[in-house]
Order: sequence, then C-alpha cells, then structure tokens
Amino acid sequence: MIERSLAQIAAFTGGELLPADAAPAPGAQTASAVVTDSRRVGPGALFVALAGERTDGHAHVGTAAAAGAAAALVSDASTARASLSAAGAALPLIVVPDTVAALGALAREHLADLRRRAEEGGGSLTVVAVTGSVGKTTTKDLTRQLLASQASTVAPIASFNNEIGLPLTVLETSGDTRYLVLEMGASGPGHIDYLTEIAPLDAAAVLMVGHAHMEGFGSVDGVARAKSEIVRGLLPTGTAVLNLDDPRTAAMAELAPQVLTFSAAGAPDAAIRVGAVELDASAHAVFDLFLPGLDEPRRLRLAVPGVHNVANALAAAGLALAAGVAPEHVADQLSAARLESPHRMDVTTLLGRDLLLIDDSYNANIDSMTAALAALKSLAGERRRVAIISEMLELGESSVADHTRTGELAAECGVGLLMTVGAGAAPAAAAARAAGVSTLELEDADAALAVLDSPDGPLHDGDAVLVKGSNGSGAWRLADHLRDSLKEKHAQ
Repeated sequence: MIERSLAQIAAFTGGELLPADAAPAPGAQTASAVVTDSRRVGPGALFVALAGERTDGHAHVGTAAAAGAAAALVSDASTARASLSAAGAALPLIVVPDTVAALGALAREHLADLRRRAEEGGGSLTVVAVTGSVGKTTTKDLTRQLLASQASTVAPIASFNNEIGLPLTVLETSGDTRYLVLEMGASGPGHIDYLTEIAPLDAAAVLMVGHAHMEGFGSVDGVARAKSEIVRGLLPTGTAVLNLDDPRTAAMAELAPQVLTFSAAGAPDAAIRVGAVELDASAHAVFDLFLPGLDEPRRLRLAVPGVHNVANALAAAGLALAAGVAPEHVADQLSAARLESPHRMDVTTLLGRDLLLIDDSYNANIDSMTAALAALKSLAGERRRVAIISEMLELGESSVADHTRTGELAAECGVGLLMTVGAGAAPAAAAARAAGVSTLELEDADAALAVLDSPDGPLHDGDAVLVKGSNGSGAWRLADHLRDSLKEKHAQ
C-alpha cells in the first residue's frame, strides 16, 4: 500500500481519529500497510481490530502498538484503550461502527484513488477476478502468472476471497501496480455484490456453477444467481469470461457488456477452446490451444496435472486476453504456469514409502470431488488407489446424496481402499462398501492421524493416495502429516 495519512484513512472509512494523547494527531503521521493479525504488525502498519469467533482483535491493540503500529482501526475504543494501558503503550485510534465494513471502505477508496492516479499519468490499473464453484484459486494462480510476466501484478495469497481477504489484497496495490487479480467467493446471496462494490471489474471469469455451499444458497439455481453477481459487477467496458460448457454460466452472457467464451470440451463456437486433448503419463493435459488473434492453434502441455485444469487454464487465458495481453504471449506463457497455492492438486512422491500423494485437500464439493477421483485414476497407473475423504461441509440437504455419490465414484475409479473422516462422510463409506471397496471409517482427523501412524496402518508401500475434503473437516492436516513424515520429491 502507498503511504496514507491517518487523517485520510479516517476520511476513507468515515471514522473518528483519536490521537495517542491529548494533542492533535500530527498531519505527517502515516500508515504504509494494513494487517488484521497483531502477530504480523510491523513498523508503520495500520492494525484492523476484528472481533472473531475465537479472539477479539481489540484485546491485542497493545501488542500491535508494541510492534510499531502506526494506528489501530477499532469499533470498541474502551477495550482497545484497556489493551494499550495493559501494555503501557500509546497509539492513535480510528474509531468506526464496524471494522469489517470500514476495511472494505478503505480498500474501495484506495483502489479508486490509484485508478485515478494511473489514468492521470496516461496508464491504467486493470482489475480482473474469478469465481465459480470449483477451480477459483488455481485459475487465480494461473492468471497471476500470465499477467505478472507482463507487468507489476498483485494477487491474493491462498484463497483470500471474502469480505476480509479481498480488501486486504486490494490494499496491497501501490502506484506501480498494473494488474490486480482477485478471487471472489460466496456462501450466500449478495456476497459477491459486496466484493465488486469494493473492486469494480474490468474482466470477470465464471468457471462453473456447481454444488458448493449449498446450505447457503438452497439450490444450484441459487448458486447461479449468486455467481452472476460478478458479471453484474463489471465496469461498463468490462468483459465476462464464461464457460460455454456449463449452461448456467453461459446464460450469464446476457448480463455482460462484452463476452469471451471458453470451452474445455472444444465447442467450435467458443472463442477460446482446445482440440485433440490427451493426458500424458503424469496426467498432464496436452492439447491444441485456439485463441482469438492466433493465426493457428498452438500445441502445449499444461504444467498442472488433471484434465479438469484445462478449463481453469482457458479461463486464465481469457482473463489475460481481456486485460490486454497479446494472444501470442498468452499461448507462450500458459504452459509454464504452475500451481502456487497449497493443497490444490499437489502431486508429490513420498520416497520414504514410495507413496504417490495427491493433495487436493483445501476444500471439496461433489464437483471437485469428481475431478479429484478422476485424477487419482489417471495418476495411479499400476499403484493401488487409496482415497482419504473427509466430510464435505455446507452441503445442506444434498449432503447425504453427494457423499453417497462420492462412494460410488470411488468404486468406479478403481479405489482399493476408501478412508472416510467424519460422521457426515459415512454415506460415502456405505456406498463404496456396497460396491465391493474396502473401507475404513474414522471419527475425525485426530483419529485418522493415529491410524496412519500405527505400525499396522492402512497404507502400503507404493500406494497412490488422494487426500480430499473440506478445509474445516481437517483433510489438509492428513496431507501435511504424510508429507512431513516422509521424504518427498515433486512429481514431474
């Protein structure tokens, strides 16, 4: 973030600036970074105190002051002052009714200001974003690399895609930022609307409408309406990058000022498409890439495994084209783009027991589960196929049916052992068992860790092991444990 005066931050957020003592706050006092975790505060940072489920940031304002914070953005001034008093510290406070809303307002005004400055200097700051029920973070990572090879680019770490993570990403931008890549998630209607109010978009990609967060949307059509908010959030000159293979996504074209369509199935009327798709021995897709502006298709191999990542790569290509990158450059760079965020189709060989670990454990719904099990089948070769599946959360009424389908898919993909973690995953075990698959049901991630560490544990040397499940049900802990306990070598 460029340096902002505390007075300007107070104006952007509609807050009241209270100096650290009785004297007025010096006009030269500035903040140069924004953080919400007091452990990450450094000199000159603005600490935003959030009241979370486990801890209240207002109780850590004193810690932030001791670490060199320039000021704290708070809604509970009395608790913040008590924390400062306990730490024997002083710190200017910017008091607002709601720190989450104020963080969003700060990001919105910061971005608008940087865009104005860029235009006045004859340049631009282009903002692109991606949403969808699966593949958001991978597409964000691929897009970041395509744009960063051209000019200074800011993108979120991991999946900072909500009302806290997205503003923090926006606030990372500075005067030399040329591209801003955002990921927009939603667990209910209106969530993406709010994010696009903070960051109006030059280009927006919708990957697919699926079964994520069904508890908050009620139906797949409800998911579609929520995802379409990103298209409504385009600037009047903006471009929607839409998946022609998904009817609900393709239907969003009527909402967009301009449209670029893509098709991993090779639909001939898609602007961006593939042909002659093959999977090599490492389950990397090899295909002919058709891009508008290319004289002829380009044959390339994706650096990310899994046929499902073809669609993500095409969406990233569409966002780069919409941002003004030349098609020749997109084609040249796409094959080099790699996964950057953890627990997303990360394929490694664990040499300690010659295990092939397929770590796709960040999150799960039936759509991403289907893709992950297909990848296990492609990658395993002659190895025994083991799937460790933790409960898929926030599925609402579709939970039993989706877990049952997971068990059926495991059988169809030739899984030899299915381990399920959490009571909600029991239907998956039941369905797989009925199809003749060996199953092991575990109460929670702690129980699964204990079983994996036992002398007569369920894994055999040479297995191919997929770890998949919702973040909240702990699948990532199992993947990390396997990786940390056995020497690893990244698969090529």
